[in-house]
Amino acid sequence: MRARPRPKRYVKKLEARARKRDRKINLNGPELRPHQIVLRPLVTEKTTHQSTRSERRTDEEKPRRDAYTFKVALHATKPQIKWAVQELFGVRVEKVCTQQHAGKKRRYRFKIGELSNWKKAIVTLHEQDRIEFF
Repeated sequence: MRARPRPKRYVKKLEARARKRDRKINLNGPELRPHQIVLRPLVTEKTTHQSTRSERRTDEEKPRRDAYTFKVALHATKPQIKWAVQELFGVRVEKVCTQQHAGKKRRYRFKIGELSNWKKAIVTLHEQDRIEFF
């Protein structure tokens, strides 16, 4: 038990710190569901090659793992992306790398517009797991 009560000024300071700490938790935007985090897979030549390269190479000791590329929500964090891919596809995710892409400028007739910014996630799976898109 305390000997004397805390001063009101100190109590207000503690409450302000608690409010600030609670605000920091919600900086990443609203809570998203798995299908709102992972928007679509990016299927290009490069990403298809990354997802099928599980053979052993001579210059490496361990085999290369499958990596799949997805377009994800701008506010999604790496733990959220990992959780969403595991929920949607039922696989084990080992690593997530993200990239922010700035929207390009496009011209339509006499006006110049700009495409939206977007985020790309490269998800590396456990060597025994696969995702079948087709």
